[in-house]
Amino acid sequence: MKICFNEATTMKYSTLEKDLEFCEKHGYDLIEIRIDQLKDYLKRNTVEDLVGFFENSHIKPFAFNALEFISFRTEEKFNEIIKDLEFICEVGEKIGCNQAVVVPTFDVGAYTVEEIKKETVDKINVLADIAEKRNFKLAFEFVGYPNCSVNRFEQAYDIVKTVNKDHVGIVLDCFHFHAMLSKLSDLKEIDVNKLFIFHIDDAENLPFGALRDDKRLWPGDGFIDLDGILKTLKEIGYNKMVSIELFRPEYWEWDIEKTIQVGKEKTIEAVSKYFEV
Repeated sequence: MKICFNEATTMKYSTLEKDLEFCEKHGYDLIEIRIDQLKDYLKRNTVEDLVGFFENSHIKPFAFNALEFISFRTEEKFNEIIKDLEFICEVGEKIGCNQAVVVPTFDVGAYTVEEIKKETVDKINVLADIAEKRNFKLAFEFVGYPNCSVNRFEQAYDIVKTVNKDHVGIVLDCFHFHAMLSKLSDLKEIDVNKLFIFHIDDAENLPFGALRDDKRLWPGDGFIDLDGILKTLKEIGYNKMVSIELFRPEYWEWDIEKTIQVGKEKTIEAVSKYFEV
């Protein structure tokens, strides 16, 4: 299984240049590039500089993170999302990255599950039609907060199945899976080809529904049933990649290289019980 770094783990003080430098130094295989970090990078560098880096490095780009809050938006706001998609498709074609994470919206009001599904499917379809023309994939990520419109695995997977496009899949994030009591029995039923991205992390022992991103921990340091998730992934035949993604402010204050190094060590420690890395 390939080891990936998600830039959220160092996002407060780092840059794409620093993340790439230290991820390459510590032997990561892949990186998820934050769109805001990419835009910041291009203030000082060119896309050709990024192409050159990847051509001469072990690490490769895996996905852009993220097209956020795609549902229940005004026409103006949704058009901004489309512009971001077109932007990353253009950059991705040059650097060899053909995938983006797509995130649902929070605090949408008292819509039913059926209404949320219809709206989310409609918006993913619009983005998917654009992505398909560029040979680009979309990975839909539910968020395990009570106020997120799509906050459980089975709800997100039902949306992905309804979209029913080969280039649209799902993100499995251990934190979000745990936070709103998604079920391993549902994960066991997934078409493994629909699992595009796997995020690993852990969490403090808060009541279900109370967890927020600042309570994430390094894999193995918390209370998520990582063994159950990893065993299930092995059973269904998943063996593609795993990405360390934390938003913990405490870790943002660490030395950037230390954070990146510890992230890889903790990921390998957790995953190597079940997969060759």
